Amino acid sequence: MLIVMAGLPASGKSALAVRIAAELRCAILSVDPIEAALWRAGIGRDQPTGLAAYVVAEDLAREQLRIGADVIVDAVNDAELARQQWRSLGAEQKIGVAFIEVVCTDEDEHRRRLETRRRPLAGFAEPTWDEVRARSVGFDGWTDARLTIDSMLSLDENLRLTLEHLRQVRAG
Repeated sequence: MLIVMAGLPASGKSALAVRIAAELRCAILSVDPIEAALWRAGIGRDQPTGLAAYVVAEDLAREQLRIGADVIVDAVNDAELARQQWRSLGAEQKIGVAFIEVVCTDEDEHRRRLETRRRPLAGFAEPTWDEVRARSVGFDGWTDARLTIDSMLSLDENLRLTLEHLRQVRAG
């Protein structure tokens, strides 16, 4: 199964992805560390490294799916083209795709999380609150079947809800 996390930066996607991966014993392919690695390798920031990170994640996911492993893709996925990328990969590999959208319904808490988060990604600047809010329009009109998780609930409760949803998706 291909599990695609989606949601604004600092919404809680990665924390949930880590818990899902631990439960399912599967890989997480996270776009931000891939992009940071491209910069460390000397690829200039003036290059389309964000797009390249999605392409790298797709190719790595394809290899894991090909050998029968579940994969979690951890990325904002706010663009329809990104979501289509994962639908196409699922169709190509003839496997289910489960979209998990993570939202933080408390805007003040979401902003606090963004402004206080420190990730171990050398040279990777966190977006501003205005940049995060601007990305929210990418989710307007999104019609894929998906589970929407509110990160204001406990991580344990969200894990339970997500695993239940994934069992249903896997069952068909």
